[in-house]
Amino acid sequence: MFESFIGKILLRIYLALEAGIDRLKIARWLTNASIQSSSRIYAQARIYNYQNNPSRIRIGNGTHVRGELLIFANGGEIVIGDHCYVGEGSRIWSAERITIGNNVLIAHNVNIVDTNAHEMNHLERAAGFQRLMKEGHPRTKNNVLTAPVLIGDYAWISFNVCILKGVRIGEGAIVAGGSVITDDVPEFTLVAGNPAKIISKLDE
Repeated sequence: MFESFIGKILLRIYLALEAGIDRLKIARWLTNASIQSSSRIYAQARIYNYQNNPSRIRIGNGTHVRGELLIFANGGEIVIGDHCYVGEGSRIWSAERITIGNNVLIAHNVNIVDTNAHEMNHLERAAGFQRLMKEGHPRTKNNVLTAPVLIGDYAWISFNVCILKGVRIGEGAIVAGGSVITDDVPEFTLVAGNPAKIISKLDE
């Protein structure tokens, strides 16, 4: 009886500490972005702003973020509209510009990137990696290729999708789970596969 009582007390203390730690984490992430008050950043979320400029990560009204947002020191901007969802384990990384419209659903474990992140040339890539490890994130892009990504209103990006640089996903489009997006997706279409292909047209 006594052990059960102590166990309950310890559990309550643990949960209170965990909740306090979560609040501290969220408070830290909130300083890295410009977020409307009706939006919510969850404890699972991460927001990394290597430019130290909150205006470069902007989140609209009624949006819920459980995933990771990151802009590089050498460039990048993330704009997420109203009433969107970014699922747990998803990563949105920008060195150029990633724009997400309104009412966009992004499931778990999605990767959206507007950069190659490393140089194409093998010698430049090796040297760049060594500099990164010694000096941290570079302030210049050098020969790293970037191109903006745009996701239109009402799009649905299912789980485990990978969206690569320079892609435009049209309004109301659905990207099936596990797809790799290397080309533009027309509005109101369902695409799937690696690389993704059009499966069907959707009702507008």
